[in-house]
Amino acid sequence: MSRIAVDAMGGDNAPDEVVEGALLAAADGVDVILVGDAARIEQHLGDRGGAVEVVHASEVIGFHDDPTRAVRDKKDASVAVAARMVSNGDAEALVSAGSTGAAMASATFLIGRLKGVDRPGIASIYPTGQIVMDVGANLVCKPEHLLQFAVMGSALSQVYSHVDDPKVGLLNIGEEPTKGRDLERETFDLLADSRAITFIGNVEGRDLASREADVIVTDGFTGNVLLKTSEGSGRAIQAMIFEAVAEPHYQEHVAALMPAFLQLRERLSPETVGGAHLAGTKGVVVVAHGSSSRIAIRNAIELAAEGAENGLVDRIATGIAEAVH
Repeated sequence: MSRIAVDAMGGDNAPDEVVEGALLAAADGVDVILVGDAARIEQHLGDRGGAVEVVHASEVIGFHDDPTRAVRDKKDASVAVAARMVSNGDAEALVSAGSTGAAMASATFLIGRLKGVDRPGIASIYPTGQIVMDVGANLVCKPEHLLQFAVMGSALSQVYSHVDDPKVGLLNIGEEPTKGRDLERETFDLLADSRAITFIGNVEGRDLASREADVIVTDGFTGNVLLKTSEGSGRAIQAMIFEAVAEPHYQEHVAALMPAFLQLRERLSPETVGGAHLAGTKGVVVVAHGSSSRIAIRNAIELAAEGAENGLVDRIATGIAEAVH
């Protein structure tokens, strides 16, 4: 069973919601290690302390700290201690709802990048099952970075969406190879020539609904705009649906349809997945939202455990080795 090191002090609701989420994951059979202020964690655990392991860390990296400097200066910060546990083999995965920059810095410098990976990237698993990468880690990219994202995204698709041969699309403003900026045009040729992935050409933002591609690659700036726009669109659609069914002449049908509406809302909620992968490091790393509830934390931990137990890192390493040769 994989052991998941959780930054208990990371997030707006830490440590309480993180601890509760960890207990939910432990009840589902995940081996969880809570890393942070032991006194505060154990106070919240009370008589439930036997369900999870606690490792003390005396410092915390806040959202306003400079991530790289804080990881260097605050060596006993909870996220740094958790990352070193992964690096040392005491855990197979790291989960944090704290500063994304601190999690990225800890993962990159303490866990380390896989051979051949220039820049780890953040991958989001959409409600459709598609993988979009990068969604914010690298605002400026080169074509070779996007090739690496394609390899990482393909491995994620195999593990989480159970697609044997994921189709990779390059996010662009049109389907033709000549479309886009220099980045997209040069990346198109690089992806088309690679034997490490199955490239189907350019795709557009609307293809998130068509499942044209299993993996969509782009730079972190564009990917983050796509992610936030998708989340906002999902909330707007939900609001419009509930507003429409609130009309008096639909009232007799609402009770029958409500389970379907609630199921849709759960599917569209970012908390259902729990977090995004920071892919390209020597351990599984899942970054959760700062405002994560206990449900989101549980799902992030279980997401990390699934990746660790299904060889996500090895799959990425094998793909990268093929792509760079």
